[in-house]
Amino acid sequence: MSDLITLTINGKTIEAKEGEYILNVARANDIFIPAICYLTRCSPTLACRLCLVEADGKQVYSCNTKAKEGMNITTHTENIAKERRAIMEVYDVNHPLQCGVCDQSGECELQNYSLYMKVDSQSYAIKDVPRPAQTWGVMKYDPGLCIVCEKCVTVCKDMIGSNALSTVKRGSDALEKEYKDTMPKDAYSMWNKLNKSLIGFEEEACTDCGECISVCPVGALVSADFQYKSNAWELNKIPAANPHSSDCAFMYYETKHESIENAEPKIYRVTNEHHYSTLNGAARFGYDFENRVQGKDEENFAKAVEAFKTAQSIIFNSYITNEEALILQKIATKTGAKLVNKDAYNYKKFLEAYSSTSGSSLYSSTLKDVHDSNFVVSLGTYLKSDLPNARYALNNSVVMNKGAALYLHPISDKVMEKVGKRGKTTEFIQYKPLAEEAALYLLLDKFGKDLPADVQEYINQNKETKTKIVTEVVKETVVELVKDEETGEEKEVKKVVSKKVENSVEFEYTKFLDALGLDEKFLDTFEALLDKKDKFSLIVGEDLYTHPKSENLAKLCGLVDRYTDFSVLIIPSQTNTLGVSLICDVTDKKEGQTVGYNEKADFQISALGDGNLDMPALNQQEGTFTNIDKKVIPTNAAIGYKGYVLNDIANEVLESDVEYTIEYTQELPLEKGFKAVDFDRLPNHFGNDRIEYRGYDITSKETTIRTEVEAMLAETLTANEGETLIYRANPINQFNEFTAIAHEFVKDLESGLFASAEFFEKLELQKGDKVVVTANNIELELNAFIDDQIAGDIAYVSTFQKSLDTKALFDGYRFQKAVIKKA
Repeated sequence: MSDLITLTINGKTIEAKEGEYILNVARANDIFIPAICYLTRCSPTLACRLCLVEADGKQVYSCNTKAKEGMNITTHTENIAKERRAIMEVYDVNHPLQCGVCDQSGECELQNYSLYMKVDSQSYAIKDVPRPAQTWGVMKYDPGLCIVCEKCVTVCKDMIGSNALSTVKRGSDALEKEYKDTMPKDAYSMWNKLNKSLIGFEEEACTDCGECISVCPVGALVSADFQYKSNAWELNKIPAANPHSSDCAFMYYETKHESIENAEPKIYRVTNEHHYSTLNGAARFGYDFENRVQGKDEENFAKAVEAFKTAQSIIFNSYITNEEALILQKIATKTGAKLVNKDAYNYKKFLEAYSSTSGSSLYSSTLKDVHDSNFVVSLGTYLKSDLPNARYALNNSVVMNKGAALYLHPISDKVMEKVGKRGKTTEFIQYKPLAEEAALYLLLDKFGKDLPADVQEYINQNKETKTKIVTEVVKETVVELVKDEETGEEKEVKKVVSKKVENSVEFEYTKFLDALGLDEKFLDTFEALLDKKDKFSLIVGEDLYTHPKSENLAKLCGLVDRYTDFSVLIIPSQTNTLGVSLICDVTDKKEGQTVGYNEKADFQISALGDGNLDMPALNQQEGTFTNIDKKVIPTNAAIGYKGYVLNDIANEVLESDVEYTIEYTQELPLEKGFKAVDFDRLPNHFGNDRIEYRGYDITSKETTIRTEVEAMLAETLTANEGETLIYRANPINQFNEFTAIAHEFVKDLESGLFASAEFFEKLELQKGDKVVVTANNIELELNAFIDDQIAGDIAYVSTFQKSLDTKALFDGYRFQKAVIKKA
């Protein structure tokens, strides 16, 4: 942690971290400094120049000037006021006067700052040029409204890592020369750049997260789906959590009535506090998956109660709240039914094995820890689709902290390979499936301190000494005899010459490198990446906890946590996987009569409207999730629900009288680290100090340490002739059956097999073809799609459609051998 310093802003004595930007220090202490282009977690662009302050008598930009001990800062002077006023006048030059229909009106920073600077006249003018609007995937860009603040470019580069946006040149008339002499200096410089620039877009790099829409201070970037649908001030903001993935990122459902004829509320869009948290595309655009039920089905409710009373297995997934998980556990305890949830079962077993070597019941890292790291390793997770916010954290650590990263995965991912490439600080390692143990042993060998004797012995057994020839160019001084042309006499002359020298160098090489397909050159690359790095994070995912040797991998992760400087983050594969694994006694095998909650069973209750009795979707519920950061996070209902809920069934089965589901919030199991806190008392906001005040942290418990691990590497998975490896994963922004029915995604729904362009060429496939996939003794005919963002011979198969049982192609593990033929 940086040392604290003391400085003064507007006469107020303030403590701050040394090296923090003045703008952030001021905001954290409720001192306002205007800034349009700055993003708290990204690098300064210096595009708007509104954040001028006077520091120790010198005018500086507070967004990129670091606080120093004893610094005296004034945020407002006569000269600064003139600069800011001129800048706002420039922004208003040729800006279309369409506030009445602009989607940003009412929350537009150009409006706000024009009023704040009291801009009531215009001193500048220039001829405008045509700038036609464009459609970019899920968004629309209007260059006429764009003020080229570069927020969108910055967030795409520094946070998202796609680098899909950039500033490009545009045609324009030059500014009149007299302006340079008469205008305030910063206002002129800003205008000169604004007059020549637009935003450019690279479609293949975009992952449709929509974060650029969120950060746009004007109406230049908007959701194509939301445009002209509503004014901002008409919408009700309902704080909630991302229901589709385990980041459970803070967001708002924004609602209002559907029409004059229909007073029922409708979700019009989802927004976020972009200075503090980032949303993936599924959360932003996959919001309308509510189950519209007009009344209570009493007949099927009675059948549901009876089914729960007599069922031998209750099958469910982890897209439920903590409260619902607790209700299912109470029902199972009462009736003796098994709780079947393969996702939570795999995660629970992995976490238990991890705890046996780490000494803690929970993993040690959070997404914020990854953001703050400067060396990140990602292993066994298809990061951009499994949990985009973890990818953002990795990218942010590389870009903002001058960090480095290793991304290890069997599928070559062009998006992930771009992360940090401008600074050549990220290394992508493509290995064969089942080789993850080798990667973890490599980390233990490189970073381990005082490892258990048996682990160190196994690592040593896998080392061998190799010799390589290192060629260096060295310079040396030689003496030559040179004859004088006039006298004919010889004299000694010293010369510096270069020559190549070859030396034999011995080094330790491990068989773990062989298992990952790496040679000794990687050791030099590794050392270069590690230079000046001092904060380490390891991200692991579902590939590890579905692995045939998942228990051993978990123990190795625990050893990495305990005996190295790495903190470890274990990605839950579904929204509330961690919560369910802590609350419920789950198994992975069903038996007898079954009841399913959003899953196929003899009797189904479902929020998808495809079961025997309807249930509310997550955007219709109050409750909590346990997110990847081990926090209990509240979420609120955006849309009403008129049918029965799980709590109604529980009241009948348990013979209880609980009015609201959230009454179970304070009953979450204390022995698992939860707290007895009432739902309505859970905080749910961010502070100006950028601290997240949301819910509470789960308490981690100390565990008994057992360091025994299996001293043997798994044999890697290789396809035989005529076979192809397939991988269980979803395309970007599709997470589950609920994203699949959201209107923004369903209109262009792509579900089936996804492969690289090279793969299509190899199998002689064309766009629009169908393929027959045979794996795990199952044969399915699937649509085939090209994914331009991957490379190589491994295809992935989506699982987000409930009606298309593609999960049956896999036997637990995410990779599988398959035979693929053109249909």
